[in-house]
Amino acid sequence: MAVRHRLIRSDPRSVWAVLEDGTRYADWVVGTSSSTPVRGHWPQLGSAIGFEVRLGPLTLRNESVVRHVVPGELLELEAKAGPLGTARVAIELRPWGDQCFVKVDEHPLRGAGGLVHNVAVEALIHIRHRAMLARLAHLVESEAAEAEERRPLGQVVAPEPDAGGARG
Repeated sequence: MAVRHRLIRSDPRSVWAVLEDGTRYADWVVGTSSSTPVRGHWPQLGSAIGFEVRLGPLTLRNESVVRHVVPGELLELEAKAGPLGTARVAIELRPWGDQCFVKVDEHPLRGAGGLVHNVAVEALIHIRHRAMLARLAHLVESEAAEAEERRPLGQVVAPEPDAGGARG
């Protein structure tokens, strides 16, 4: 199993806001060139995001389906990869002070991906996850910085109730 984590300098609510926006999936998922919600209301159970992966002139279309969700805390997807099969991708968010600890856990479920899964494939998944978490962090942290710049000078921002480790 490929498990990777990253501390994002923003609260879990801000990270979840990016994850729950189905139109932004391709912004943080490495390898996707475009994405669009195709079924249900993302990220509700059973909803799906269609995405494209472009390899030169070749375009592959697949989808990720929500298999389990705890809003604001956990998003478990079944990512379909055509002839390679499917993989379970779990993204867990935990408050860490006023930041967010994000853990991604991926392993093959069905198809050829499980048959060829080995140490080399695992290493490639780790590299992909490192890049994916860096993209997610960049999106969330950039939006937080922009919001901070728009905030009037001297305005105090109070933590929201039940923010899980927010400043007190």
